[in-house]
Amino acid sequence: MRAALDAAAAAGARGEVPVGAVVVLDGRIVATAANAPRARQDPTAHAEMLAIRDAAAAIGDDRLSDCDLWVTLEPCAMCAGAIAHARIARLYYGASDFKGGAVEHGPRLFGQPTVHHRPEVYGGIGENEAAVLLRDFFAARR
Repeated sequence: MRAALDAAAAAGARGEVPVGAVVVLDGRIVATAANAPRARQDPTAHAEMLAIRDAAAAIGDDRLSDCDLWVTLEPCAMCAGAIAHARIARLYYGASDFKGGAVEHGPRLFGQPTVHHRPEVYGGIGENEAAVLLRDFFAARR
């Protein structure tokens, strides 16, 4: 989670919403990414999406079934869908997202009967630090 939090802080410093993600395989990080929708002018450039894309390229497979995803914020519906399609084994996330989250909140995607893959989910890891990054970022913009 430390690497994801560092990526999130760097994203915040660039004016992006501070969310970071890492994909881990066999105890080593294979991809690290941070939110970049503004820089890339791409609404799909969430940290999770970028980390999943980079991990698939690094591993050479669209199935990340032996991988863990660590992300600082509860994934949205788009990212949760990508997690399911990539067949991520375990999802670890920091802060809950009461408005946009789709794992513990909102549509609770992995609980839907039509979802073909459900990772193990562990929330609240690094929650305080992730929440402070987000609160400070948005407070500075108000």
